[in-house]
Amino acid sequence: MLDISADQIAIRDLAREFTKKEIIPYAAQWDRDAEIPHQTINKLGKLGYFAMCVPEEWGGSGADFFSYVLATEEISYGDAGLCNTINATNSFANNVYAFGTQEQKKSFLSPVVNGDQIACMLLSEPQAGSDASNLRTTAELRNDNYVINGSKCFITSGSTAKISIVIAVTDPGAGKRGISAFLVPTSTPGYEVVRMEKKLGHKSNDTCQIALDNLVIPKENLLGELGDGLKIALSGLEAKRIIVAAQAIGLAQAAFDAAIKYANERETFGTQIINHQAVAFTLAEMATEIEVARHMCYHAARMKQNGLRCVKEASMAKLFASIMSEKVSSAALKMHGGYGFLNDFPLEKYYRDAMVFQLYDGTNEIQKLLISRELMKSSKEK
Repeated sequence: MLDISADQIAIRDLAREFTKKEIIPYAAQWDRDAEIPHQTINKLGKLGYFAMCVPEEWGGSGADFFSYVLATEEISYGDAGLCNTINATNSFANNVYAFGTQEQKKSFLSPVVNGDQIACMLLSEPQAGSDASNLRTTAELRNDNYVINGSKCFITSGSTAKISIVIAVTDPGAGKRGISAFLVPTSTPGYEVVRMEKKLGHKSNDTCQIALDNLVIPKENLLGELGDGLKIALSGLEAKRIIVAAQAIGLAQAAFDAAIKYANERETFGTQIINHQAVAFTLAEMATEIEVARHMCYHAARMKQNGLRCVKEASMAKLFASIMSEKVSSAALKMHGGYGFLNDFPLEKYYRDAMVFQLYDGTNEIQKLLISRELMKSSKEK
């Protein structure tokens, strides 16, 4: 067993208990409604889940990164879509704390850490894909204001968030150094939700296409320095990938638990199906892969928390855990036979929700690219 402190266990257990009482009984209905009730979001915010790693002096939970990983795993066990809402808001809070001025923290961070608002980041664009620097959204300084124009896609919580970080080009001739970040309330005229995406999974969380049409904000809303946009958008990528791995593990654990429960109850040929070797061996493989993914994720999380470089380890954890989650949820669905295909059982939801872990915060192809680069780098140093 990995060394986990009493404080970390307490945070994990609080998330586990909340998930058991406040998420699991309602997750299927949220999936059907494509909406999470405001009171559930508000409860999570008041418990400190929107700014877990922000210091207590700014109203955050002051938890360490490993505790955040543990909480993510537990909440994803209940509903991965809801977990996305929490993670997007945590990313916003971390960026404002790291790069914001004192006044920006008071104005934009405080409502988030207080649990009153969720947040989002507007980075992705239709033509950019994995090339985050290939942006067309512009922010032009006119007198004391920036005027922002462009289109953003795949925005987590794009319609329900009250505050956002918008990444836009401020100097077209400066390449990656000509991209900046801005704090934008979503109530600002010109912020328009033009499409609510209909998704395979994570339906409880809204994903949107956003149009920014002559949106005007004061120049004081620039986050960090001019040209810091890409740095801010990509900051903490290792952390984000570890968090995705934790999400994948939480979902896979839920699918496995459903499978083993069913295997102990379902009878064929005069015995529970867990007594059939084919089923027992499948469960053994599922449990092994979940545990391997968990150890990879925890190892990368420990490295990150200790300030160690963990590009390779974070990418490996996300790569392995995301593939594992799809395999385990698929095997769990098949173990239920025809029932697994029905909406009455949670298996089809687990399978749908598992698919996206291989896509966001860097596709698995990007993870392989990063891992291979790190391997080449280390081989040259020997």
